[in-house]
Amino acid sequence: MKRELSAIFLFAALMSADGACCGEPDPVRVLDGKLYYLGTPGLNEWQEFEGKTPHGRRLDVAFQSEENAEACTLFLRQYDVKFPWSVQLNGKKIGELMPMDGWQVTPIDIPPKALRKGENNLAIISPLATDDILLGDIRLDARPSEKALSQSTLQIKVTEKLSKSGLPCRITLADVKGALMPLRILDAAANDPSRLIAARPGVAYTRDGIATLGVLPGNYTVYATRGFEYSMALQTVSVAAGETKSVDLQIVREVPTPGLIACDTHIHTRTFSGHGDATVDERMLTIAGEGIEFAVATDHNHHTDYREAQTRTGMLDYFTPVPGNEITTKVGHFNAFPISAGSTPPDAKIEDWAVLLQSIRGTPGVQVITLNHPRDMHNNFTPFEAKNFNATSGEHFRAANLDFDAVEVITSAAMQSDIELQYRDWFALLNYGYRFSGIASSDSHDVCRFILGQGRTYVVCDDSNPGKLNIDQACRNFREGRVAACLGLLPDLRVDDRFAPGDLATGLGDNIRVTATVLGPSWVNADHIELFANGAKIQEQRIEPTVAIEKAKITWTIPRPAQDTHLVVIATGPGVTAPCWAIPRPYQPISKSWTSRVMGSTNPIWLDADGDGKFTPPRAFAAKLLAQANNDLAKLLPLLATYDRAVAAEAASLCAAAKMDLRAESAQSLLKSAPEFIAAAFADYLSSADQHDAAVKTPPAK
Repeated sequence: MKRELSAIFLFAALMSADGACCGEPDPVRVLDGKLYYLGTPGLNEWQEFEGKTPHGRRLDVAFQSEENAEACTLFLRQYDVKFPWSVQLNGKKIGELMPMDGWQVTPIDIPPKALRKGENNLAIISPLATDDILLGDIRLDARPSEKALSQSTLQIKVTEKLSKSGLPCRITLADVKGALMPLRILDAAANDPSRLIAARPGVAYTRDGIATLGVLPGNYTVYATRGFEYSMALQTVSVAAGETKSVDLQIVREVPTPGLIACDTHIHTRTFSGHGDATVDERMLTIAGEGIEFAVATDHNHHTDYREAQTRTGMLDYFTPVPGNEITTKVGHFNAFPISAGSTPPDAKIEDWAVLLQSIRGTPGVQVITLNHPRDMHNNFTPFEAKNFNATSGEHFRAANLDFDAVEVITSAAMQSDIELQYRDWFALLNYGYRFSGIASSDSHDVCRFILGQGRTYVVCDDSNPGKLNIDQACRNFREGRVAACLGLLPDLRVDDRFAPGDLATGLGDNIRVTATVLGPSWVNADHIELFANGAKIQEQRIEPTVAIEKAKITWTIPRPAQDTHLVVIATGPGVTAPCWAIPRPYQPISKSWTSRVMGSTNPIWLDADGDGKFTPPRAFAAKLLAQANNDLAKLLPLLATYDRAVAAEAASLCAAAKMDLRAESAQSLLKSAPEFIAAAFADYLSSADQHDAAVKTPPAK
């Protein structure tokens, strides 16, 4: 969401709305109706808070009360909470603010006798980390939460429009301004996993589209969704105290994906990963409710198999569970799948990448290894930081050979401030000669904070029976790049109407016909599409907004390149802001400004431009030219003139490896006379090398 409207005015609008927050039945007291901006003075986290002075790193609210004989409930309206904030009453912790980017009303239970007669103090206290939040409309309901949230009832039924039958889905409950509202599940049988509903404030995942929700009296918008491929249905409803209202919603499959399966290759549970909030049973509902068909279990250093939980919750027909593991080390996170039952987990203490990857590859059953969120820092280590990686040439300094199969270019729970940063890294790796697939995943640990399957990968595979997919076929196509990365948009690419991503395009004429198609549901828009050749943008076009499922179909005619070239399409559009599918903020931002975007990308089509029946990467071309020039820069530069910038960048890397001093006056003089793209490529390489040298010399942070 592009936050041009300041958070202050947004909150004012929320508070002035009819039926705001919690209503005013007699047992409810407003302890503090103001809005507070809380955070660290001088350390504004986001641009929207620039120029504003926070109230502080804690909020104290004093109020008079009688002692409470039974439990009661505190309701707080929060915004942009990244880390748990402690909520204390009279010096004792009673709960936490729930991490969530958007507006949410959070209920917190107050135990019996926690309130004392006379003056009481409520304190909301920040974590150690920097976190800017908005907090306000603090209300005390004298009833326990199960009674406060049983005043009004919504009977919700979601069906598939054509079949009229219920289906797994997500129900989202928001007030009229978009804040997630507290709810209570009234129709789930205790200790019956087959009737489980996975619920959090404002969200309920249901196996059959039916949920009876206890809510506060007020005005609501109810959303029904089932992930990327389905429509979004919504209905506004007003419900008074003691009233029951029915809400019937229909959704329909909108995005056609024949021969493709929807995969999330990065899924966690609190049960086995130990953090987040989704139990393994709840996870079954979120997988089915978001329309994921190939679900890879990747708990930290734990071989997880969903089959038992899937059977227990009645979700067998909706997706194929794939046993896996996120091997979580001090030097990066790697997913491996599938994994044979009873296998010993790889040693997560290994820090040598060559040995570590060999250990992962040797785990019984493993067919695919992915490098996860390569620009995220964990344990003071970032896989693609300058210390480890030259982002121009694609050289990685942790191992001579990177033996994995795919790289996350989109991780929806770990978005980047620059959404194409990891694509540039990926292009550099492809130019170096690796054939890694570029994939998308969610890395979801939660029921609703980071939506499972929001980042997803579409893989070529027989999709006729989602509950019994061919895992071997899917994994083979993962490795071969017959995949597309999707965060709200699904692009496809064809060369001469016969070659698709993963293919080697042969028999090319002087001109090549390149056709890009972009699909998305009616509630998503695309506005920009780009075509990249060896990582360089060679075509781009604006897309007009449309509710049509086909957002664009564009054909370019390009001349056959001078050397073998990989083609990739990236499509982007305005971010979804609806509370049922809002795009999250960057997880480890490098900028205070942020514009929400949806995006999607193909994998490469490999152009055999020289007609020798194989694909030769830019680094191999550069090596051949350097040998032809007998390691003489003066002879090399004219040879590079008929190639592209990617070959020139790889040539710079190889020259440095051959101990040429590219910063010497003689070398710089030659480069000044070279074509601009060659000089720029050498300059880019030297800049990346300088960053590496500086990073190696910098002591690690403590």
